[in-house]
Amino acid sequence: MPGKFCKFLGECGSCTLDMPYEEQVKFKTEFIRCEFAPFYRGEFEFFASQSAAYRTRAEFGVWRDGEELRYTMHGAKTRRVMIDECPKVAAPIANLMPRLLEALAKNQILKERLFGAEFISCASGILATLLYHKRLGEAEQGEIESLARELAGHRVTIAARAKGQKLLSSELNLRDSLNIGGKIYKFTFGDGAFIQPNTAVNEKMVAWAKGCVECGADLLELYCGHGNFTVPMSEKFKRVLATEISKSSIANALKNCELNGVDNIKFLRMSAEELMSAFRREREFNRLRELDIFSYDFSHVLVDPPRAGLDDSVINFIKNYENIIYISCSPQSLKRDLAQLALTHEAVKFAVFDQFANTAHIECGMLLRSKNA
Repeated sequence: MPGKFCKFLGECGSCTLDMPYEEQVKFKTEFIRCEFAPFYRGEFEFFASQSAAYRTRAEFGVWRDGEELRYTMHGAKTRRVMIDECPKVAAPIANLMPRLLEALAKNQILKERLFGAEFISCASGILATLLYHKRLGEAEQGEIESLARELAGHRVTIAARAKGQKLLSSELNLRDSLNIGGKIYKFTFGDGAFIQPNTAVNEKMVAWAKGCVECGADLLELYCGHGNFTVPMSEKFKRVLATEISKSSIANALKNCELNGVDNIKFLRMSAEELMSAFRREREFNRLRELDIFSYDFSHVLVDPPRAGLDDSVINFIKNYENIIYISCSPQSLKRDLAQLALTHEAVKFAVFDQFANTAHIECGMLLRSKNA
């Protein structure tokens, strides 16, 4: 049965599913059911997306044809696809895109060697980042400031980025809010931070993960980012230890604790592998000099790894704990990791989060419980 889906749902999860959304839901659910049948026989929770206008983060190429500019995307069989509109992006981005392109087409400085545009839409407005194959200077700085004023009705900040350079039309202040189970959480994050592209489904993901915990002692979270899961989840635990390698993400995570009045989280700027080494007492870290990591009583571990999945050292470490909440952006790496975790844990909950409606991409969540619990 899984072979039936492979040409759509292989490693390339960005291809388009050309079918009504209701059929996409059935298609993806059946794929996950077949793939994970050896590990899970219970009910699958499917968290649907809006079928359009759902992406709050988007990236496009920009193609210059004479004096005309066009947005582009890369197609599967062609090098470049010209697009006039993108139904997937959230309304604020969709409304800005044609106005921005029209203004850029008339600006000789800003359209010179422009090759891409990225958009982030959040509660504080839109960040539009222009990507260049050239050295940026005072001329570009003045022009992006003028462009931001021209597009002020869209609440937009303009950034211009080239190799080793970044210009901003004004001070960057990206803020958003999430409604998790009726409670509002506030977040600040940087322009280079990883953020979930579908805010509505992200809210469902965090709420689902929070619902996996009835009563917890301490939580260990790996790959925490700016605290997307950490801050809401902290209410379920006495203490939280969370790790992330990005310095800017840790800085924003600390700000997000302040914004939400949270004081039981300790953030560490360490990789998951470094923390594993510290727990095995293989190496001493200055960052841990004033923290006794062995004083924690972890009842739950939350992992949200990159597409490659978990390192073997992480798997061997987390399988020592009773409850594992695994958020995955790749069914392939999740299935591979689960082959090891299933030796000590059983799957008790399984969720599918449709972050990317109309594509073959699938995100999953699993609650694993120790067989010795």
